[in-house]
Amino acid sequence: MRPSTVLTLNCALASLQPIVLAFQHSSLKINPPSKVSALSLKQNSNDDLSSISRRNLLQVPPLLAIFGSVGLNSAEAATKATGATDGNLPDLPMVSKSYLQYRFTLQVAADYYVFELMDKIGSIDDWGEINQLFQTMNNRGQGQPNKIERDFINPMRILSLSMPPDEVDSFRDTQFKFERACAKISKAVAGIRRDLPVEVDKSNINDAAKGWEEGRVALNEFFTLLNSVTGLNELTLIPPIGSDQIKRYGRSPRKYFELTKKTKLCQNRGGPALAQAWGQLMVSGYLQDNMDSCGIPDPVDYFYQ
Repeated sequence: MRPSTVLTLNCALASLQPIVLAFQHSSLKINPPSKVSALSLKQNSNDDLSSISRRNLLQVPPLLAIFGSVGLNSAEAATKATGATDGNLPDLPMVSKSYLQYRFTLQVAADYYVFELMDKIGSIDDWGEINQLFQTMNNRGQGQPNKIERDFINPMRILSLSMPPDEVDSFRDTQFKFERACAKISKAVAGIRRDLPVEVDKSNINDAAKGWEEGRVALNEFFTLLNSVTGLNELTLIPPIGSDQIKRYGRSPRKYFELTKKTKLCQNRGGPALAQAWGQLMVSGYLQDNMDSCGIPDPVDYFYQ
């Protein structure tokens, strides 16, 4: 054997000596090779790391020192975002797909219902803006859904259709109840704008308020059904009107208005792709680790308040 090869082997053995000594002084007990059959070795070779005893693994400081850096970081391990393997979703693939897609939309819609629409209902000067919520935009002959359809009714409809057969009727009933409530609001505020000085009948004011309350109840019923079917209880119900309503709701108006403001800014820039092309100057002050190129907060962080 060449002297250079002998020297290389000696260096390699010297480098392994501290690890060997650490194993010798550790409390880990390894079974002799003679007690391990060839069949078990073949089977264990196909197993993942979960087959190793966590108790024995933690008893070896050198292994923790060597492999500790390849584990999940604390932020990733501690995340509370649920997925398709949580709750009852594993047994409901259709529900899982639609729920995970539309839960954020529905919760933001509920926030709008509380933080914006309720105040607009109480202010006749804002009824013109409420009228626009129910106006369908006609884009070159193709009708675009209005805000109520896009943010509330369409997600409710899609979720209802994805439900198991014995749950569909309940979801559809609450969806129709919400649609009737919105129709009552639309009828009460129809044709009334700030720039049109018309006398507003008191019954219109009462009907608009009743429509909002009926919509709140219907939305809560839909969320309750959804929380029950998914087994996750993630969607927040809307408390009745009162001095402590916002406190009982438990979600932040500040975060909601920050989200809507930055979403509008992003739309004005042409969306995330175009906004990024505008350069760092256009989005300075908005970019953070948990935000996209438009400065819109992370949906997961917003959803789990």
